[in-house]
Order: sequence, then structure tokens, then C-alpha cells
Amino acid sequence: MIAGDPERTDILVSGGGIAGLITAAAFGAQGFSTLCVDPAPPVTAEGAEGADLRTTAFLTPSVALLRRIGLWDRLLPHATPLQVMRIVDAGGTQPVARLVRDFDASEIGDQPFGWNLPNWLLRREISARLAEMDNVRFQPGTGTAGVLARDTGALVTLSDGRRVQARLLVGADGRDSPVRQALGIGVRTFRYGQKALAFAVTHDVPHGNVSTEIHRSGGPFTLVPLPDRDGKPCSAVVWMENGREVARLAALPPDAFDAELNARSAGVLGRLSLATRLTQWPIISQIAHRFTGPATALIAEAAHVVPPIGAQGLNMSLADLSALIDLSGDEPGDAAGLAAYDRARRPEAYARLLGIDALNRASQASLRPLRDLRAAALGGLYGIAPVRRLMMRAGLGMR
Repeated sequence: MIAGDPERTDILVSGGGIAGLITAAAFGAQGFSTLCVDPAPPVTAEGAEGADLRTTAFLTPSVALLRRIGLWDRLLPHATPLQVMRIVDAGGTQPVARLVRDFDASEIGDQPFGWNLPNWLLRREISARLAEMDNVRFQPGTGTAGVLARDTGALVTLSDGRRVQARLLVGADGRDSPVRQALGIGVRTFRYGQKALAFAVTHDVPHGNVSTEIHRSGGPFTLVPLPDRDGKPCSAVVWMENGREVARLAALPPDAFDAELNARSAGVLGRLSLATRLTQWPIISQIAHRFTGPATALIAEAAHVVPPIGAQGLNMSLADLSALIDLSGDEPGDAAGLAAYDRARRPEAYARLLGIDALNRASQASLRPLRDLRAAALGGLYGIAPVRRLMMRAGLGMR
């Protein structure tokens, strides 16, 4: 450890994923000196090794936050609007659509549900924004090695030996959060035996700004609109299945994978063609026993993890951030503000996690009677207009 007085900063963000980068931009926009660290540099090109080929759909409340902190104008030119959320049940004898229900944003407002962007591009654009901000430093290649947290501030030892004294430490460092572990905060974890394949496809039929979630068994198969690619309509795919099935699919030769891909899509966008390599991601739900410690707040996957259903994950993370900024005011790290943050966010996140957990377990159903029951429930709920609109508003996190 380097001797001498520690460096000082208002905010230290542990974690340079998308949530961590946005957090650094947000506190920087509020005028606070901010340091963001992460052990790994961000991968900012689609074809680079380790690129995150998933996408993020920013729902309306998240767009409002991004606009408020000066990021949205930079991201909008790369974003694809999501006007309709379509749910397809293909749980019959054959893998074809037998029930289609559209949730149209025009029923509850004059804006799309949200906007979709590739994760690797988000890392590129937000990192570039941080480089323009005089009061924000982003230092990839440096991680959090130790935390000594008191109500008066957090003393953080970094992996390069430096010590940093922060008024507020924000743990945005993932589901295995070093900050959370250093504070001794436990978690409750729900396991499904699932993984997700994430990749991009081109297809024959234009997506029409419709995000489509296809349910059969094993988990949802989701197609999310992207800008055209090489003159062809393009979508991001998240294909959830049990771990053994994902391993089998990923090992198939290209022609065999192509056949499985097109069978699972139920033909909703015509023929699909693989446009990127495949990436795999483990699926769990997890929630921390508390979201705060002395001078410390947990956000994003350090606080909660959910399966990729209904575009909830990062939008829950940005709801954390929005609440944290509002409740911190001019005194980041204040004990009363952090207590209010924990009271505001943990019950809401837990309730949303339990709802997504139920949806995911329903989507895994392999027995035909259970799949029939799932389809009947969807059809019945959709047919009641007030319930349908309530479901849409709830999905957006609106009251």
C-alpha cells in the first residue's frame, strides 16, 4: 500500500459496466468529483474479443434520466424505437405461433415503450462522454481491493495500491460485487438451470419496431429491433434454455444451428440468418439483503439480478440510480439519504424480481397442459383493456 494521505473524491463508482459508466456520468453531471474504476477495460467494438453482444432497451423513465444527465442526445442517433411489445405463444404440438398478443405503446401515451441499443456501443459512447467531463475520471484496469466504510466516508483500497477517500462509494460491480462482499452483505439467489444465447440476426420481414417474445419451453426467445445491417432488417436475439441445451446448440455446425434457430423463432420474421458470433450468459435471480452500508450504496447487479424478460434489468438499475441521486441531494453518503434509498428501492426491486421469477418459470414449462394454461392466461389478461394498460404501465415502472 502506498503511504501517505489518500486521494479524495466525492463519488467512487466501483464497476465500469453500463450501469457504472452511467452512474459516473450522472454524478459528474450533478457537479460531484467522480472516480470510476473497473478491473477490465470496456470492449467497445462489436467484433472484438469479449464484446457484449446483448442489447439494452431503455424504457421511458430511463430515457428521462439519460436526458437529464446529458447522455441521451449522444445515444439517440444509434437507437431503435420499440413501439410494440409482442408476446407469441408457440407452445402447441408444433413450434408455430398459436397465440399473438400486441402491447402497443400508443394505448398509454405518445412515446414508444423505449429505445434499443447494443451494449458494446453503449460502452463506447458513454466512455467517450466521460472523457469529456473535467470532474470525472474513468480508470479501467483498476479494481476495488478493500473497503473500510464509516458514516463519515468510505476508504477504498484499489488494486494498484492507491487509497481513495470518498463521500459516497457506489457498488455497481456486478452480481459477485467486491463492494457488497467487503461490507458483508448477503444475497438470496434463485437458480433456474438456464443460460442465454445472445447474438444478432438478419431476417426477411422488417421488424416494424416490434419487440417479440416467443414462448414455447425452456425460456423465452426474444427478438429486439436493431438498425438495418448490410441493407437487411436486423434484430438482437436472447434465446434462453436450460444449460445443457444451450451447450448443445452452441456446439452445432452452422447449418444445424440455422435449422434450430428458425424452428425456435416460429417464423415470425421470416427466415433468420446469424449475423454475429454467439455469446453465452448464465441466468439467475438474486437480491441483496440490503442495498446500503455506511457511506455506500449498491445499485444494478450488485443489488439485484433478474432474467432478461420484459427489458427489466438495466431499467431497474437506472431506477436505482435515479432514486440515489434524488435522495442524496447535496450530501452524497449521508446516512439518512442512504436509509431512504434502501427503503425506496429494495421492496420495489424485490417485488419486481418475484414477478419476473414467476414469468420465467412459466416460460420454462415443458409439459403441454402447463403450456396450454400459460396461453389461456395470456389471452384472458390481454382481453381486459384496463388490465392490459395496467400491465404496460407496470412494465415501464410507471404508477
